[in-house]
Amino acid sequence: MSSIPEYIADERDPHREPENRITGLMVQYYHVCRRELWFMSRGVDIDREATNIQRGTHVDETSYEGRRRSYQINDRLQLDLLDSGDVMEVKVSSALEKPARMQLLYYLWYLEEVLDIERDGVLAYPRERKREQVELDAEGREEVEATILGIIETVEQDSPPALEKKPYCDACLYQDLCWV
Repeated sequence: MSSIPEYIADERDPHREPENRITGLMVQYYHVCRRELWFMSRGVDIDREATNIQRGTHVDETSYEGRRRSYQINDRLQLDLLDSGDVMEVKVSSALEKPARMQLLYYLWYLEEVLDIERDGVLAYPRERKREQVELDAEGREEVEATILGIIETVEQDSPPALEKKPYCDACLYQDLCWV
C-alpha cells in the first residue's frame, strides 16, 4: 500500500481484510520506539502481568467510571466515549505525551475518515489531575497520515529497525530483545 486513499479504501471495504491492520497501540509504539513496533507486529507479545502494564490497566479501568463507555471498532480501535460524546484516552502519566496524543488523534482520524463520524477528544492523566482537549485539525491530520505510512514502512521491513538508546529503554518490556 502506498497511499492514504488506498488505506482508507481498504478499511472501508467490508468484504476484504485490509493488508495492513493499524491499531492505536501501533501508533503509540511508532512514536515511542519503532523497534518495539516491529517486534509487536511480528507477534512478540509483552508480559501483561508486568507491574507497569497492570498499573496502566488499573488506572484505565478505575478512572471516570460510569462516565464513559468502551467500544471496540473493527479490531483496531479500543476507545472510550464520554457522556459528552468526546473520545477519551486515559494514561498513567504524561511522560510520553506525544505518543498518547498521536494515539488519540489516530482514533479521531479513523472515526472521521473511515466511519464518517466526527468527534473531539480528551487526553486524561487522572493521577496528575490533568486533562487536555484534542481536536483533529489539519496539522494533526497530516501527522496521523505520515504516521500511518511510517508504520506500514516499519512493519514491512525484513528486520527490526536499528537500536536506538532512549531514556525509557530500561523500563521497556522488550529491552531483553535489544540490550542483551
